[in-house]
Amino acid sequence: MRIAFTDRELDVMAVLWELGPSTAAEVRERLTDDLAYNTVLSMLRILEDKGYVGHTEEGRAHRYFPRVAREAAGTSALARLTDKIFGGSAELLLTHLVRDRSLDEAELKRLRRLLDERIRKGEGRK
Repeated sequence: MRIAFTDRELDVMAVLWELGPSTAAEVRERLTDDLAYNTVLSMLRILEDKGYVGHTEEGRAHRYFPRVAREAAGTSALARLTDKIFGGSAELLLTHLVRDRSLDEAELKRLRRLLDERIRKGEGRK
């Protein structure tokens, strides 16, 4: 399943991933933008229509929860980014990250260990 969020939807999803099941008011409190309650509620309903969010009833309020795991959304977003920006080349993406990001020595060593491990296991494409 291809998962795609607008920037605003991603902000709402990030709150749900962090807090877990939340009301529209709770989501609104955690957003950095000062949005109207009805705007947040509309966003939650749109996300629900898309199948990314579900809800349970709690009195008169609804408690919304993510139906999509953060990891699945990240995998989908990264695949889309790789295809659109780097022509499908994971190597170009990784090269860009290593060259252009401010990675410290510890992060670079963790990346190297991860790559070395994949090579040892023979998990690269043939």
